[in-house]
Amino acid sequence: MSEKQTDDDLLKAWVEAAGRELGLDPAEVPTNAVLDLARDVARGVVRPGAPVSAYLMGVAVGRGADPADVADRLSELALSWPTPAP
Repeated sequence: MSEKQTDDDLLKAWVEAAGRELGLDPAEVPTNAVLDLARDVARGVVRPGAPVSAYLMGVAVGRGADPADVADRLSELALSWPTPAP
């Protein structure tokens, strides 16, 4: 009898496979920081901003920025984003 995979298991498998595909070490992927950033942007700014922000984070990190710093700065910006009037 096979056990049902959890979302965490599926995400881990995806990150490992995607990392291999791109020649990246999955251990170097700050998965929780990316997910937290995406959550903060989706809730604090607009849902479509989540994947765009993850991309921006990746570009910044690819240019040498610290992943934790980038995630913290963008999350802080998203959480302070003005809420549109109803």
